[in-house]
Amino acid sequence: MQEEQGRGGLLGMALAGAVLGTALQVQQAQLWAWWVYALILLVMPALSRPWWRTRSHGSRLKAGMTLVGVAAFTFALVGLRASYFQSNALDPALEGRDIALTGLVTAMPHRNEAGARFRLLVESAKAGGAEVVVPAHVQLGWYHGAVPGAAGVLELQRPSADLRPGERWQLTARLKAPHGHANPNGFDYELWLWEQGVQATGYVRAGPSDPVPQRIGRTWRFPVEQVRHAVRDAIYERVTDRRLAGILAALVAGDQGAIERADWDIFRATGVAHLMSISGLHVTMFAWLAAAAIGALWRRSRRLCLAWPAQHAGLVGGLLLATAYALFSGWGVPAQRTIWMLATVSLLRLSGRQWPWPWVWLLACAVVVTLDPWALLQPGFWLSFVAVGVLFATDAGRSKDGNALVRMLREQWVVTLALTPLAILLFGQVSVIGLLANLLAIPWVTLVVTPLAMSGALVAPVWDVAAWAVQALAWVLEALAKLPFATLSVAAPPLWAGAAGVLGGLLLAMRGPVGLHLLGVPLLLPVVLWQPVRPAVGEFELLAADVGQGNAVIVRTATHTLVYDTGPRYSRESDAGDRVLVPLLRQAGESVTTVVLSHRDIDHSGGAAAVLAAHPQATLQSSIAHDHDLQLLRPATRCEAGQAWRWDGVAFEVVHPVRADYATAKKPNAVSCVLKIGNGRANALLAGDIEQPQEALLLARASIAADVLLVPHHGSRTSSSDAFLAAVDPKFAMVQAGYRNRFGHPAPQVMDRYRERGIRVVASPACGAATWASAAPGEVRCERAVAPRYWRHRVD
Repeated sequence: MQEEQGRGGLLGMALAGAVLGTALQVQQAQLWAWWVYALILLVMPALSRPWWRTRSHGSRLKAGMTLVGVAAFTFALVGLRASYFQSNALDPALEGRDIALTGLVTAMPHRNEAGARFRLLVESAKAGGAEVVVPAHVQLGWYHGAVPGAAGVLELQRPSADLRPGERWQLTARLKAPHGHANPNGFDYELWLWEQGVQATGYVRAGPSDPVPQRIGRTWRFPVEQVRHAVRDAIYERVTDRRLAGILAALVAGDQGAIERADWDIFRATGVAHLMSISGLHVTMFAWLAAAAIGALWRRSRRLCLAWPAQHAGLVGGLLLATAYALFSGWGVPAQRTIWMLATVSLLRLSGRQWPWPWVWLLACAVVVTLDPWALLQPGFWLSFVAVGVLFATDAGRSKDGNALVRMLREQWVVTLALTPLAILLFGQVSVIGLLANLLAIPWVTLVVTPLAMSGALVAPVWDVAAWAVQALAWVLEALAKLPFATLSVAAPPLWAGAAGVLGGLLLAMRGPVGLHLLGVPLLLPVVLWQPVRPAVGEFELLAADVGQGNAVIVRTATHTLVYDTGPRYSRESDAGDRVLVPLLRQAGESVTTVVLSHRDIDHSGGAAAVLAAHPQATLQSSIAHDHDLQLLRPATRCEAGQAWRWDGVAFEVVHPVRADYATAKKPNAVSCVLKIGNGRANALLAGDIEQPQEALLLARASIAADVLLVPHHGSRTSSSDAFLAAVDPKFAMVQAGYRNRFGHPAPQVMDRYRERGIRVVASPACGAATWASAAPGEVRCERAVAPRYWRHRVD
């Protein structure tokens, strides 16, 4: 018995070591040489073997060596895998060049008003007539409108064709390394592409001077994707309401991009967003229902039961059907994780082993992170595994007390209590009505909507019934989301506070004496009451967010927050406000006092509607016209030179434009609101998109010396004159521009002028979000330098 417990302890240490080794490796800033990982893989088994074969060592020492040995082995295994993947990265010399690609469309294209996005499996590539090597999997956009041509002149593109999975295409594209936004607590787009196996992004060249993209033919490759594409098209043909059709397409074919942003907002506010895509819950419920159905049918045959137990047949059949369902839904990473976890638990049950729940939980976790190491950095992984672990620990999932409704209520309550602190840590927001909404939505979606939606693939009229079921749920969720207390937003706490909060929720949910429950209350307090450090009175801080090609700066004083410009609009359903600024402000616990929009251009005002909607108390100051659409959302005060106010000992002054400029301005850039901020010791100048004529006017009208300058017009050739730079004389110049953007910002000759004066240029492609504080005016904090990781793109 003692020997068996010892083996069990070693197994637990081995499983923990596998997770630990993976967790350590994905924290590496840079990969080592591949042979270092290979050497560790060869040496560790030889070093560990004596410890396993002898009985002379103490059990604790042996367990510790097991933990260290497995962790080192797993660390090296993941590192070697990452090294191989990174060795196939795009050659920087090929970025921005016209490359003739031949390849296969591998998945359903996603369409919006700008064009289509799709993935291509590259079979051959040529640049300048010579064969070149590019990554096997690239993500391309085929956009309408104008993009830069060969001479840098904008050219109107041919409309995108009706792309379908399995088709072979020959086209010309411009590629670049995956490059996403880097903001505090922001979404890591580069990690997401890495996990998807994509090592280059780009766009199709389809202008009048480019070769016409050609469909070479159709193949049998990617048959599941072809079926998914056909089913999605059939849903849109059958269901006339595109909003409802999009939700059904997400549930049946896994096309989450088909759901409109307004619906996502409702789903997040009510805490049911996990139900509206092919998530682990869908796959698990499908496996459970399939296993129950197969088991019931199996028991009807005595011969089958004698050949193999019905319980085992149901288990295997449910797993196989769930795998088929996950494949059909697009084989997304969350679905993959669920399949690996279900397969692990199923094999354990088929073997007849009765392991303690911590071992089962650790085994499933170890299998998932071994197959997908970078899942450890995804919020969905932690939400899923913490929920399962909590149900195990509280015995909620196996409780036989009461009826099924009582058990479901208790399980939902337990998961809600434990995951609330984790959701605050990850997102800075939690749905207060999530418990009620999930109690209504989970059975409705899993037992009514999803079966009907899936059945529509066989009998199309059933989709009409499924759409009615979705509409009924939407009415309820919309009513819940409109409640004033629907969501709670708090500043994202540090990791230790989030971990303590999860433990506190677990103690509150566990069965036991009242005293045990009360221990959980103080552990929850740091999560709920956490307040981030703000600038002292008389000081201010700038955060130039990484939004791509556009401006967005958050200015903080001791008790106030100002947002200067709100970044670009990326598409009809996506903008920098919704994707970057609102989450950033929420997780920092900010309440915006004023939004200043320098001018109407979409790369400055694209995210304004989202920011203003999230902060109804904020006032709007801008140079936009009185008939601009934003005036309906929030009446704007026209900015004019001379306007000034003080917050917490910090002076704010509008220095451009003057009233007469509005009558003479020939384009919006000329009336960009220029804001000067200072406290008597340090100053900042936010210059919008002014150009050299406006710079000359500023020199005559105001004192514009500053320690930090938001570079005018993203570093365009039409801005940053020598006289202007001499007058401002900044230590730092912040450039907010997209990586390899189509405008060529910032212009090299303009950057030369800054460097000749000894001004340090801080550009968002290389820096990510940049933070500057008046209390330390000689320093700029770059987000990409704070926590570097080997998959993140480095810009020189």
